[in-house]
Amino acid sequence: MKKLSFLASLAVASILAACSPSTKIIGSWSSPDKPSTPYENILVTGLSSNLVNRQAFEEELVATLEEDGVKSASSLTLIPLGTAKDKEGMAKALEAVRAAGHDGILTVALLDQTSETRYVQGTTTYAPMGYGGYYGRFGGYYGYYGAMTYDPGYYTTDKMYYIEVNLYDAKSEALVWSSQSETTNPSNLDTFSHTFAGVVVDLMVKDGIIAKSIAKK
Repeated sequence: MKKLSFLASLAVASILAACSPSTKIIGSWSSPDKPSTPYENILVTGLSSNLVNRQAFEEELVATLEEDGVKSASSLTLIPLGTAKDKEGMAKALEAVRAAGHDGILTVALLDQTSETRYVQGTTTYAPMGYGGYYGRFGGYYGYYGAMTYDPGYYTTDKMYYIEVNLYDAKSEALVWSSQSETTNPSNLDTFSHTFAGVVVDLMVKDGIIAKSIAKK
């Protein structure tokens, strides 16, 4: 029974290691007509009906942008929920965005959510016992088979989230930058949104969409 418990604990540890969360960019694009100077004041808006998720992503992106010295704000503080559903409401929302001094609008949207089951191969390890004792006689050796141990394989399910981030010019409304990312096995919303924000903002800096500067206190 102790041997089974030990093997079970190994399997659990392997599963946890295999399911560690990760976020990676799978593609990005910049418009050839993008401004020559980086954007300096960005409004972040999550395109989701789930208010908790939307707020988490907007706040994490705003915090990460601010850390890099880029002015930013959450759309939840500027555009009341449900006010930009029609053409007239959208026009008023854009007026408010421009009046607040924002030169870019960053949108975050979940494109797809998938689950993929895969088999993790088991392993067999050999550790012979010293000559003599149990090893020297068949009866003792056969009864004490611990020299050969087997860590069984198992099936695990990976959860993957594909998110698209677009940056629009606040004045012209033109799309100037876009990226898609893949996040595997996020442990919780806070960790997910924090890691995601860091990856996206770093890419925006790399692509010249924003520029790091000393944050103003």
